[in-house]
Amino acid sequence: MAAMTPDRVDKLLGQWSAQRPELDCSGLDVVARVQDAAKMLRRNEDAALHALGLKMWEYDVLSALRRQGAPFRLPATELARESLLSTGAMTHRIDRLEERGLVSRASDPEDRRSVLVALTRAGQELTDQAVEARLVAAERQLSRLAGAERAALAHGLRKLVLSET
Repeated sequence: MAAMTPDRVDKLLGQWSAQRPELDCSGLDVVARVQDAAKMLRRNEDAALHALGLKMWEYDVLSALRRQGAPFRLPATELARESLLSTGAMTHRIDRLEERGLVSRASDPEDRRSVLVALTRAGQELTDQAVEARLVAAERQLSRLAGAERAALAHGLRKLVLSET
Protein backbone atom coordinates (compact mmCIF):
# COMPACT_ATOMS: atom_id res chain seq x y z
CA MET A 1 0.00 0.00 0.00
CA ALA A 2 1.42 3.37 -1.01
CA ALA A 3 2.08 5.98 1.65
CA MET A 4 -0.65 8.58 2.00
CA THR A 5 0.10 12.23 1.37
CA PRO A 6 0.00 14.19 4.64
CA ASP A 7 -3.07 16.41 5.03
CA ARG A 8 -4.08 19.37 7.18
CA VAL A 9 -4.89 17.10 10.12
CA ASP A 10 -1.48 15.43 10.01
CA LYS A 11 0.06 18.90 10.21
CA LEU A 12 -2.03 20.03 13.18
CA LEU A 13 -1.43 16.74 15.02
CA GLY A 14 2.30 17.16 14.46
CA GLN A 15 2.14 20.70 15.78
CA TRP A 16 0.25 19.63 18.92
CA SER A 17 2.65 16.74 19.43
CA ALA A 18 5.58 19.15 19.30
CA GLN A 19 3.95 21.74 21.55
CA ARG A 20 2.21 19.40 24.03
CA PRO A 21 3.81 15.94 23.75
CA GLU A 22 2.09 14.78 26.94
CA LEU A 23 -1.38 15.03 25.31
CA ASP A 24 -3.03 12.17 23.48
CA CYS A 25 -4.43 13.86 20.37
CA SER A 26 -5.37 10.63 18.61
CA GLY A 27 -9.09 11.44 18.82
CA LEU A 28 -8.51 14.46 16.59
CA ASP A 29 -7.12 12.11 13.94
CA VAL A 30 -10.72 11.03 13.25
CA VAL A 31 -12.81 13.95 14.51
CA ALA A 32 -10.98 16.66 12.56
CA ARG A 33 -11.09 14.59 9.37
CA VAL A 34 -14.82 13.93 9.78
CA GLN A 35 -15.32 17.67 10.23
CA ASP A 36 -13.22 18.44 7.14
CA ALA A 37 -15.06 15.76 5.15
CA ALA A 38 -18.43 17.16 6.26
CA LYS A 39 -17.44 20.63 5.00
CA MET A 40 -16.27 19.20 1.68
CA LEU A 41 -19.40 17.08 1.26
CA ARG A 42 -21.65 20.03 2.14
CA ARG A 43 -19.92 22.28 -0.42
CA ASN A 44 -20.36 19.65 -3.15
CA GLU A 45 -23.94 18.98 -2.10
CA ASP A 46 -24.73 22.71 -2.12
CA ALA A 47 -23.23 23.02 -5.62
CA ALA A 48 -25.31 20.11 -6.93
CA LEU A 49 -28.51 21.63 -5.51
CA HIS A 50 -27.61 25.19 -6.53
CA ALA A 51 -27.55 24.06 -10.17
CA LEU A 52 -31.26 23.27 -9.69
CA GLY A 53 -32.05 26.49 -7.85
CA LEU A 54 -32.40 24.75 -4.48
CA LYS A 55 -30.92 25.30 -1.07
CA MET A 56 -30.30 22.38 1.28
CA TRP A 57 -33.13 23.34 3.64
CA GLU A 58 -35.55 23.34 0.70
CA TYR A 59 -34.33 19.93 -0.40
CA ASP A 60 -34.71 18.58 3.14
CA VAL A 61 -38.40 19.53 3.26
CA LEU A 62 -39.18 18.47 -0.31
CA SER A 63 -37.38 15.14 0.01
CA ALA A 64 -39.16 14.36 3.30
CA LEU A 65 -42.45 14.70 1.40
CA ARG A 66 -41.24 12.79 -1.67
CA ARG A 67 -40.02 9.84 0.39
CA GLN A 68 -43.55 9.31 1.73
CA GLY A 69 -44.77 8.02 -1.62
CA ALA A 70 -48.01 9.10 -3.28
CA PRO A 71 -49.75 11.38 -2.47
CA PHE A 72 -46.47 12.91 -1.16
CA ARG A 73 -47.90 14.70 1.85
CA LEU A 74 -47.51 14.94 5.60
CA PRO A 75 -49.08 16.92 8.41
CA ALA A 76 -46.99 20.05 8.99
CA THR A 77 -46.19 18.96 12.55
CA GLU A 78 -44.87 15.59 11.36
CA LEU A 79 -42.88 17.31 8.61
CA ALA A 80 -41.29 19.51 11.30
CA ARG A 81 -40.40 16.39 13.33
CA GLU A 82 -38.93 14.69 10.23
CA SER A 83 -36.77 17.77 9.61
CA LEU A 84 -35.82 18.25 13.28
CA LEU A 85 -37.34 21.75 13.31
CA SER A 86 -39.78 23.68 15.46
CA THR A 87 -43.28 24.08 14.02
CA GLY A 88 -42.67 27.84 13.71
CA ALA A 89 -39.52 27.31 11.65
CA MET A 90 -41.32 24.74 9.50
CA THR A 91 -44.22 27.15 8.89
CA HIS A 92 -41.74 29.72 7.57
CA ARG A 93 -40.15 27.13 5.27
CA ILE A 94 -43.51 25.92 4.00
CA ASP A 95 -44.49 29.53 3.26
CA ARG A 96 -41.35 30.00 1.14
CA LEU A 97 -41.81 26.71 -0.73
CA GLU A 98 -45.49 27.46 -1.32
CA GLU A 99 -44.57 30.85 -2.80
CA ARG A 100 -42.34 28.96 -5.27
CA GLY A 101 -45.18 26.62 -6.18
CA LEU A 102 -43.33 23.56 -4.87
CA VAL A 103 -45.77 22.62 -2.09
CA SER A 104 -49.41 23.23 -1.28
CA ARG A 105 -51.32 23.27 1.99
CA ALA A 106 -54.76 21.91 2.77
CA SER A 107 -56.78 21.26 5.91
CA ASP A 108 -56.60 17.70 7.13
CA PRO A 109 -60.09 16.24 6.61
CA GLU A 110 -59.54 13.97 9.63
CA ASP A 111 -58.33 16.76 11.94
CA ARG A 112 -59.38 20.31 11.09
CA ARG A 113 -56.71 21.71 13.42
CA SER A 114 -54.00 20.08 11.32
CA VAL A 115 -52.55 21.22 8.02
CA LEU A 116 -51.39 18.78 5.35
CA VAL A 117 -48.42 19.81 3.23
CA ALA A 118 -48.12 18.16 -0.18
CA LEU A 119 -45.67 18.31 -3.06
CA THR A 120 -47.02 19.91 -6.18
CA ARG A 121 -46.22 18.34 -9.53
CA ALA A 122 -43.43 20.93 -9.94
CA GLY A 123 -42.14 20.10 -6.46
CA GLN A 124 -42.11 16.39 -7.21
CA GLU A 125 -40.26 16.87 -10.49
CA LEU A 126 -37.68 19.18 -8.93
CA THR A 127 -37.16 16.82 -5.98
CA ASP A 128 -36.65 13.87 -8.33
CA GLN A 129 -34.00 15.86 -10.22
CA ALA A 130 -32.39 16.95 -6.95
CA VAL A 131 -32.09 13.47 -5.49
CA GLU A 132 -30.48 12.27 -8.71
CA ALA A 133 -28.03 15.19 -8.58
CA ARG A 134 -27.20 14.39 -4.95
CA LEU A 135 -26.61 10.72 -5.76
CA VAL A 136 -24.28 11.61 -8.64
CA ALA A 137 -22.40 14.05 -6.37
CA ALA A 138 -22.14 11.43 -3.61
CA GLU A 139 -20.82 8.82 -6.03
CA ARG A 140 -18.23 11.27 -7.36
CA GLN A 141 -17.16 12.20 -3.83
CA LEU A 142 -16.76 8.59 -2.74
CA SER A 143 -15.19 7.30 -5.94
CA ARG A 144 -11.73 7.00 -4.34
CA LEU A 145 -13.02 4.54 -1.75
CA ALA A 146 -13.35 0.84 -2.51
CA GLY A 147 -16.60 -0.91 -1.65
CA ALA A 148 -15.16 -2.42 1.53
CA GLU A 149 -13.84 0.99 2.62
CA ARG A 150 -17.26 2.56 2.07
CA ALA A 151 -18.96 -0.19 4.04
CA ALA A 152 -16.47 0.09 6.92
CA LEU A 153 -16.80 3.87 6.99
CA ALA A 154 -20.60 3.72 6.94
CA HIS A 155 -20.57 1.12 9.72
CA GLY A 156 -18.20 3.15 11.90
CA LEU A 157 -20.09 6.40 11.39
CA ARG A 158 -23.44 4.69 12.10
CA LYS A 159 -22.00 3.31 15.34
CA LEU A 160 -20.68 6.75 16.28
CA VAL A 161 -23.98 8.51 15.57
CA LEU A 162 -26.05 5.88 17.40
CA SER A 163 -23.84 6.28 20.47
CA GLU A 164 -25.42 9.72 20.95
CA THR A 165 -28.97 8.37 21.19
